[in-house]
Amino acid sequence: MPILLCLIFLLFSSATADCEPCVHQTKVSFFSKAEALQSGACGYGSLAIGFNGGRLAAATATLYKEGAGCGACFQIRCKDTAFCSKEGTTVIVTDRNTDNKTDFVVSSRAFMAMAKKGMDQNILKLGIANVEYKRVPCEYKNKNLAIRVEESSQKPHYLAIKFLYQGGKTEIVAVDVAAQADSSNWTFMSRSHGAIWETSRVPTGALQFRFAVTAGYDGKWYWAKGVLPADWKNGVIYDSGLQITDVAEDGCSSCHDKSWIPDS
Repeated sequence: MPILLCLIFLLFSSATADCEPCVHQTKVSFFSKAEALQSGACGYGSLAIGFNGGRLAAATATLYKEGAGCGACFQIRCKDTAFCSKEGTTVIVTDRNTDNKTDFVVSSRAFMAMAKKGMDQNILKLGIANVEYKRVPCEYKNKNLAIRVEESSQKPHYLAIKFLYQGGKTEIVAVDVAAQADSSNWTFMSRSHGAIWETSRVPTGALQFRFAVTAGYDGKWYWAKGVLPADWKNGVIYDSGLQITDVAEDGCSSCHDKSWIPDS
């Protein structure tokens, strides 16, 4: 546990690093089919196509953050005033972008969503657009944070899960699991890849989870006391009963662009 707490402290401390610009500049291209993003590095699989109205994105390594950036939301707006709206659109990260010429490759639906009304086909013809973007909180007003048991899980020897509908402007940086009847014996889970966490030390019985997220200038622990029943099954999504609305501060509040209008 001391090693785990030390690791978490180092991860949280990065939130107070030197201020970076809140609004970033890049170019954005698109995939002609959103399905290209559903088998991405985050491991969301076919579920991804239903996220955020299909407005998905593959993010560069600095935003993907070895999987910690999976599920993060970004507001993107293109800079061609003839075709592009002032609001732009919000995308959710479901994959890693390996093209170092741009920070994002987005779904065609997301690309068109940056356009003014009636200009979606015009913007699509651009193929690539100059944009500016910033990290924004994700909102899931009607959904709690959920935990999906992966098909690769093998009771009682191996458990793999992924988190869905993670709200706020947060990153999950640590996950522990314990039997629901034993809150003193927690097992550390490690990130397998993307949004997927795993352990080969699976407690018996119904399972509870605690996890740490970035929040404010530090971090915050959440405790989902009763999530997986004793007869948990592969491929099933379980409701954590929690909603995350925290915002991790980047120390740059003074440079926020007041001209940005939140997505509706």
